[in-house]
Amino acid sequence: MDQKYMAGAAADGEGAGRRRFLALATGAATAAGLGAVSGCANGNGDRHGGGSDAGAGSKSESASPGGKPSAGGAHGFDVKAENARPGHSDWPVTKAGPARAIEGFADRVSVLPGESFGLHVSTTAPRFTVSAYRMGWYGGARARLVWRSEALPGTRQPEHTVDAGTRMVRTRWTRTATVGTKDWPEGCYLLRLDAQGGEGQRFVPLTVRSATTAGRTVAVNAVATWQAYNRWGGYGSYDGPNGGFASRSLAVSFDRPYDYDDGAGLFLVYEAPLVALAERLGIPLAYTTTTDVAREKQLLEGASAVLSLGHDEYWSPEQRERFTAARDAGTNIAILGANCCFRRIRLEPSDLGPDRTLVCYKSSYEQDPGFKRGHPATVDFRSAPGADPESSLLGVIYDGYPVDAPYVVTNPGHWLFEGTGAKAGDRFEHLVGVEYDKVDTGFPTPRPIEILAHSPVVCEGRPSHQDTAYYTVPSGAGVFATGTMRWVEALDATGDGRSGRNHGLDARSGALTTRVTENLLRVFAAGPAGRTHPAQDNVRSVYGSS
Repeated sequence: MDQKYMAGAAADGEGAGRRRFLALATGAATAAGLGAVSGCANGNGDRHGGGSDAGAGSKSESASPGGKPSAGGAHGFDVKAENARPGHSDWPVTKAGPARAIEGFADRVSVLPGESFGLHVSTTAPRFTVSAYRMGWYGGARARLVWRSEALPGTRQPEHTVDAGTRMVRTRWTRTATVGTKDWPEGCYLLRLDAQGGEGQRFVPLTVRSATTAGRTVAVNAVATWQAYNRWGGYGSYDGPNGGFASRSLAVSFDRPYDYDDGAGLFLVYEAPLVALAERLGIPLAYTTTTDVAREKQLLEGASAVLSLGHDEYWSPEQRERFTAARDAGTNIAILGANCCFRRIRLEPSDLGPDRTLVCYKSSYEQDPGFKRGHPATVDFRSAPGADPESSLLGVIYDGYPVDAPYVVTNPGHWLFEGTGAKAGDRFEHLVGVEYDKVDTGFPTPRPIEILAHSPVVCEGRPSHQDTAYYTVPSGAGVFATGTMRWVEALDATGDGRSGRNHGLDARSGALTTRVTENLLRVFAAGPAGRTHPAQDNVRSVYGSS
């Protein structure tokens, strides 16, 4: 194996570059701006050289503004019935207000239906309300209002502190309210905080998770990656206030708000479009998070398929073990982004509960007290010590950043392209970006593997290719990887792309990705895809070598 791919140390420019990455990836910049951003990864991660019930508030009771009793429970959840209810298109934040007008976080990333969680809110307003929106399809409204609080007293919480050793941002905010989820259906939620008098609005994400996943397709919210990219308080996993990699946090906490997308984390760009599509199709879904998968060894048992959504970079070894075991038991896996399963992390408790501190020392792993105690090094999975390249699970390997390139269809006769009208050589502008993966048999690569799209890219002067790939294993499971981070975002692409929205992706890209994803979801929901759609290896014909 080429040693350049095993290098784990990141250049000091990584922090500033990753801030630019986040802006590019979430649509804050147009595709035309990509050329000014430096740093191709070369596939090695050097991209630039992703408590208590006591509180001040009272416990809130659930309500169902939609009228009918809410569907819920481990066995009775009906996606079609839920999405037949009236939606509420007023869910977006429209008046964010000043930076600290209102913001907050939940003290649990997920709860089972009926469980309670605490909200920790800081606001300059005397009172505020909380509206719980379940995100889905709902006839295109994309959300349903499940519950709304009464007006709650607002308070400005204390300033955060920064840990001297790890540069982790800490908040010690008191609990503002305890919220019960009785009659809340399973699913992905955005809680909208509305400051009194229209002074500001912010989101707080929450997953009402499924107790069982058997027979269902599992949407996994990539909360670890959301938190790694969170710079609330001035520090994240890539840099600190001065923009340098050396000033990054070595550990980050879930005990703080998200500082981007109005507090929604990476959900709106990388996950919401896929959830909406799957619910529109009526796919039997289960809902969970990366931390739940890591914690609960048997959570994925019997699942039809597991979906890794658009940006799912930070994985614990336990999460990877669960995904691999599910595949080897016949559960299909879809990787609907790029740069997946790249960083190895460790989850530790915070003052508010278990698994609320994400540890990732990267190139400084030797300084990690956990590593000194015998835990795996929190470096890239492909890097020493304990190198375990992600390709053994994904089929593809992360190859670079940043790119903006056309997506080129190679294998139009594949069942995933059925109904798209795509022909060999068809190009879909801007669909490859901002990070990409490829098939590289220099790394452990499951076979047989089929390449569906093989798109030329140039990453800071280095010619390469992006690949969309599908492989099958003896258990019957099929594994699909898009090889581009823009796939889920493209599901919402409309128009001619000239506005620059969604990185210039147009309706052609939207139609292609939507139909391919529909084909994928339907086949994967039906059981082990390899039994009905075995992969036909074509690496030699695409790359000219085995």
